[in-house]
Amino acid sequence: MPWNAIYENYPVNRHLIWLNNCGTTPAGSHIVEAMRRFLEGYAQHGVLTRVARHNDVKNRIKSLLAPLLGCHADELCLTHHTAEGMNFISHGLALKAGDEIILLENEYPSNVYPWHHWAHRGIRLRTAPMSSTPDGFLDKLKGIVSSATKVIALSAVHWCTGMPLPLEAIGQLCRKRGIDLVVDGAQGVGMRKIDVQACNIAYMAFPAWKWLMGPLGTGILFIRRSKLEKLSPIFIGTESVVNDEQYLPYKSELKPSADRFTISTANFNDWVYFLAALEMLGDIGFDRVRERLMALAEHLCDGLRRSGCRVVSDDFADDRSAICVFETPAAPASEILKRFSTGGIVAAERLGRVRLSPHIYNSFDQLDMTVGLVPKAAR
Repeated sequence: MPWNAIYENYPVNRHLIWLNNCGTTPAGSHIVEAMRRFLEGYAQHGVLTRVARHNDVKNRIKSLLAPLLGCHADELCLTHHTAEGMNFISHGLALKAGDEIILLENEYPSNVYPWHHWAHRGIRLRTAPMSSTPDGFLDKLKGIVSSATKVIALSAVHWCTGMPLPLEAIGQLCRKRGIDLVVDGAQGVGMRKIDVQACNIAYMAFPAWKWLMGPLGTGILFIRRSKLEKLSPIFIGTESVVNDEQYLPYKSELKPSADRFTISTANFNDWVYFLAALEMLGDIGFDRVRERLMALAEHLCDGLRRSGCRVVSDDFADDRSAICVFETPAAPASEILKRFSTGGIVAAERLGRVRLSPHIYNSFDQLDMTVGLVPKAAR
């Protein structure tokens, strides 16, 4: 599909320049049409509609995600958001007093709050300090890992700087030390290549509504097959057990897959939405999508440099990111965001800097217009 056709397919482009795609993404016309077809079918036939069948949609979503992540479809289940997945992981682990969990400095709350309960149970929570480069972060992480470390829970990409973390190297460290690597994939999945096998990821949670362009309120949980029986479900519902469509007699046997964590009836409307988003991305090709993301981000960063801005990703230039974070001596981030808002540009402020994240429906012209609103600094 030509990029200009994708641009035209997103109605938001007629109203705004949406550059907060690592926050949330708007819906394209193909999603609106998929939802219309489903809702018309549901209005006419209820749950008997053949427009979108429950198991077909669920299995198709997982079949698209599995090769993207290098995992098996039965290692995935559909949840609601990263925080839910992280709570399933954290509360399901078997840790004992004296063990340690390492978290990330300035981490997004969804990968912090779910771990707090351990502090009251004799588990030490430590924080790995951030660095301006992936190699620098890895050195700092190695410096605090100890024989008591049982879990390292990190983001794939830092949400404030856009810096990809060195997951493969961290995974190798965890393999050697017998540590479970838990990943918040929110800013990474769909934007950077993440192979759960190569990275030795034990568990990962992420939402649908960022780089995967899906709906708010849908998330994904990955549980490595070898870890499934080591993670105790904190909730059990109708869909957690085998033969769940037969309600009686009650069962005690859990499903032999990650689906045991879906628990019960989901918001199926969101699944229809998510499938439409994934199918478009899959038709384009996820590798091609990533290359387009990087090309847009690099164009944006080039323009900002020419305006005298400091681009944070220059600190880790060998590790490409589609998240462009910048600052300029010409104006504080708050003033730049006011200019953007007046010009119909949607962005975010993180740690006193401006964060921009284009997606494939954005155009180079939009990025040039954005740079044009940034106050120029003397060079």
